[in-house]
Amino acid sequence: MTSIEITPAEAIDRQRRGAVLIDVREAHERALGMAEGARGVAMETLIADAQAHLPDRDVEVLLICQGGMRSLRTAETLLLQGFANVASVAGGTSRWADESLPLVKPVGDIDTDFAERYSRHLRLPQVGMEGQRRLEAARVLMIGAGGLGSPAAYYLAAAGVGTLRIADDDVVDRSNLQRQILHTEAGIGTPKVESAARTLSALNPRTAIEPVAERVGSANVERLLEGVDVVVDGADNFPARYLLNDACVKLGKPLVYGAVHRFEGQASVFDAGRHRGHAPCYRCLFPEPPPPEAAPNCAEAGVLGVLPGVIGLIQATEAIKLILGIGVPLSGRLLHFDALSMRFRETRLAADPDCPVCAPGRAFPGYIDYAAFCAGG
Repeated sequence: MTSIEITPAEAIDRQRRGAVLIDVREAHERALGMAEGARGVAMETLIADAQAHLPDRDVEVLLICQGGMRSLRTAETLLLQGFANVASVAGGTSRWADESLPLVKPVGDIDTDFAERYSRHLRLPQVGMEGQRRLEAARVLMIGAGGLGSPAAYYLAAAGVGTLRIADDDVVDRSNLQRQILHTEAGIGTPKVESAARTLSALNPRTAIEPVAERVGSANVERLLEGVDVVVDGADNFPARYLLNDACVKLGKPLVYGAVHRFEGQASVFDAGRHRGHAPCYRCLFPEPPPPEAAPNCAEAGVLGVLPGVIGLIQATEAIKLILGIGVPLSGRLLHFDALSMRFRETRLAADPDCPVCAPGRAFPGYIDYAAFCAGG
């Protein structure tokens, strides 16, 4: 302990004798709770213009952060700037809480469950309170509660997405359990959307689950997409993929794509509906579906059980980034994963200026018989 560090108990005693206590954490961190009586001024803000926040250089200043390091560095900087009476609270807010000293929530406080459940998000500047509230207000459509939908839905619910609408008309089968981690032995024979709703609600009761026991088709796709911010494609067949793509282009929804086959998977983001001429759609990548014999489903070809977990988590990551508006999405890039060699590779994708669905200025051609289209009819 250096000479400018004090204990939380000493800080309270000095507060009572007129010292000023400043919490130098970021606002999203302070939202979880602050030492009682502290003022919130982020470290960089305070260092940049200490005089504006501490006009009296003779006042005793106590600094606190989360664990004591930032406040110590700030104290050392203020001493160099000419503030003669500065100390840092050793152990920070964590030690303050461990010693059962009084904590308060800032104005616009959050409930305890929210603060504890999302505390690691709230400490991220790229998420923070604003981002977590954005996740809480978001609505995501998940097509399929199987191999891809299971891990994607699990992590979207855990992350705090407010509403998950899950569409799947299948029931749980024992063969699903090798990879579809939303389901258990006890759920065999029950609709997948019901099994998914039970599992996800047990994980995070703050997330509203809207189970839709229907297969996506031209008649219901726009109803399923109504009001959602992001669509996650966990379908296992080409007709559904082309249909989802066309509907998302028409309605301007970002589509997070994923597919798996034996030991390989791929993922991308198709956002042509919002960025025509710049972002490609699924049809730009696959103008024509492969013949059925060239792309057997998992039941026919088999799939490594953990593979959908890898791809589904990538899909969940992309969906969260799209909701938060952070990072660089996979739009215009197709990510390939080979589990046997443990290698990722990336293929650049360009928007097709002649795409029948997403070309700039082209009117929506209408939904087609996707089953016939994918069968070569």
